[in-house]
Amino acid sequence: MARLPRLTLASLPHHIIQRGNNGAEIFADAADCTQMLDLLREMARRFGVDIHAYVLLPSEFQLLATPETDTALPQFMQSVGRSYVRYFNNRHGRSGTLWNGRYRATVIDPGYLLTSMVALDWSPVRAGLVREPADYAWSSYAHNAGLRYTTLVHAHASFWALGNTPFAREAGYKAAVEAGISSEQLESIEQAALRGWALGSPQFVAELQNRTQRRVVRQRAGRPPKVVSNPSA
Repeated sequence: MARLPRLTLASLPHHIIQRGNNGAEIFADAADCTQMLDLLREMARRFGVDIHAYVLLPSEFQLLATPETDTALPQFMQSVGRSYVRYFNNRHGRSGTLWNGRYRATVIDPGYLLTSMVALDWSPVRAGLVREPADYAWSSYAHNAGLRYTTLVHAHASFWALGNTPFAREAGYKAAVEAGISSEQLESIEQAALRGWALGSPQFVAELQNRTQRRVVRQRAGRPPKVVSNPSA
């Protein structure tokens, strides 16, 4: 079955996943991670993309971001991808592809954004890299929890709704991360991004479907139900 085109819509959050080719390492050390963060900052500013959360893992990176236009996110990811591959190959004396195909992405209901942020912040723990989200240096947890500031991250309205002051918002976010998410929620978040299905409430999905001709949710398996004529007609 042909892969669906990515759905990118202005002013809505998106979950983006880019992985290394065949699970290969894409960040060998702190210098690589720093280069990626610098590229994300530069290209986000250039193309009009607000990044709300990020995590850089050895063989992948994930973002939660809102583009200003329908074309901003693809342009942003293309520029980041090409620039980083050129840097990585030059620095590590290699050639050829770095990415495992095109990046994966999906549109997210703003009401689901905080849960998705929590999922990203627990990624290094699930990967066995650290014991707590706060222990990982290459995610946006420290910024959103008020432990360290970065100009890369721009808070979404969903984050601002956590409190009326920075302290209240940071405390609310820490509490959300400490509470964690269920395995079912994690599976839904990851599969939506990997398969390109919209993540959100039934109302959000219905409204989203009205904005595009592309299917935004998976079709039910099997053939459509057969229409039976009225035998008494």
